[in-house]
Amino acid sequence: MEFVELIKTPKVDGVILHRPFQSPLDGTLCITGHHLILSTRVEHHEELWLLHRNIDCIERRFDANRGAIVIKCKNLQILRLDIPGQEEALNIADSIETLSTLEDISLWYPFYFRPRQFDILEDGWQAFNVESELTRLISHADHSWRISHVNKDFTVCPTYPETVAVPKSVTDELLLASASFRDGGRFPVLSYYHGDNGAVIMRSSQPLVGTTGRRCKEDERVLNASLRPGKKGYIIDTRSPNLIQMAKNRGGGCEPEVNYSQWKRVHRPVERHTALQESLCKLVDACNDSRASMDKWLSRLESSNWLGHVKDILTCACLTAQCVDKEGASVLVHGGEGIDSTLQVTALSQVILDPDCRTVRGFEALVEREWIQAGHPFNDRCGKSAYSPARSRYEAPAFLLFLDSVWQVYQQFPCSFEFSTQFLIVLFEHAYASQFGTFLCNSECDKRKLNLQRRAVSLWSWVNRPEVLQNYLNPLYEPNKSVIWPSVAPQSLVSLGDIKILDIVKIRYFVYFLFYVSEKLIQRYHR
Repeated sequence: MEFVELIKTPKVDGVILHRPFQSPLDGTLCITGHHLILSTRVEHHEELWLLHRNIDCIERRFDANRGAIVIKCKNLQILRLDIPGQEEALNIADSIETLSTLEDISLWYPFYFRPRQFDILEDGWQAFNVESELTRLISHADHSWRISHVNKDFTVCPTYPETVAVPKSVTDELLLASASFRDGGRFPVLSYYHGDNGAVIMRSSQPLVGTTGRRCKEDERVLNASLRPGKKGYIIDTRSPNLIQMAKNRGGGCEPEVNYSQWKRVHRPVERHTALQESLCKLVDACNDSRASMDKWLSRLESSNWLGHVKDILTCACLTAQCVDKEGASVLVHGGEGIDSTLQVTALSQVILDPDCRTVRGFEALVEREWIQAGHPFNDRCGKSAYSPARSRYEAPAFLLFLDSVWQVYQQFPCSFEFSTQFLIVLFEHAYASQFGTFLCNSECDKRKLNLQRRAVSLWSWVNRPEVLQNYLNPLYEPNKSVIWPSVAPQSLVSLGDIKILDIVKIRYFVYFLFYVSEKLIQRYHR
């Protein structure tokens, strides 16, 4: 298929671009296979280059002589194009809708992007090699953990990487039996090793207990092998008892205490999927409503319950970190499939525990290990953002919620992070639409099938260039080797009562509100 076949009108003159808090821009609109471009001859005005994949939805408005297209982006910007002539406007709108919803991933821009403005100094695909990272992780483990290639060619678990870290006493045969007992084959693997006391954080999916109370002694042995002599562990389940019971009726469930006697099960419910997507949509709607009264606006913000979701993740992550650091107890974290709330908790726990995860390279390695290589389905979760009326049940801002939770910790410990809040925004934007291939696909297995490392460029190849990275460094950074314990009390989070509507209206888009404006508003409030 040729892209030209999908473009009804490739070029229109006299188009006016409207953006919030910027002067209208008159220029020529061009449509390519991957971009919407508005160019002008006016000096000191940047051209608009908008990826089609960044478009969440469009709205069409027509009058007698011209048409207008309102473009709502996945990064939550809103643009408006005034186009002379209804036919041209209709053709442009049709072309944008078609090009922004191409389902064939091989037609997306990362497969066509070739960097010309920068040389690749470091291959980002090899910067965080999974085996090297896991070897570093267990280097202080007193030979009690090992690297396993039981998942070679992704034959055991398609959402895991080929290489995982497991207890040294556990054979690959035991892992195979455990995988058959876990949802999607996601058997317990190492996520974090505490260098001082030897406690670990592991993650998995739910056990397939079902209503018959199915048992797997091999799975029990895998878990018990992670415990140190004389120690018990915690299983932190991110589902409510009601959800667990529903899962049991469908063949899932949780670990029976009678079979896992060395483990104490703790429930810390964290919402997922539809609830998170609805919460984001409500919050974005409230932020875009500049005509609402203060009371109504604050009420809409509160009813979105976004901060409630942030608090749930922070609470669960702090509990996990406390078990490991204070009690020296190992922890297994899982929910249902183990690809959403599980990763939020294990990743945020490491931000709290490990000072290396608060550096640029360490945080990039964390995102790679605990999100990308751990099988978070970015294609499914980030297919649409907050504006599109056509939503899949698989879509959810799980990664965005994690980034916001990191931002909340950042506000309490602003000198403990090497990177700035702008770095979090970059990760959010590229997770939803990017010229790079880092956040493409749902798993490493899918990337292998597409030969992605040879056909696309890694985000880390660009962002780690010195001249780029300096834009995302925190000037207040002072290395802090201690564990940081964030407060989850309501007054410690960004309170809705601390926000003034005039400040929110001025934001470029919603994420800017999440990651930057709130700090200034809190300071103003306390004055």
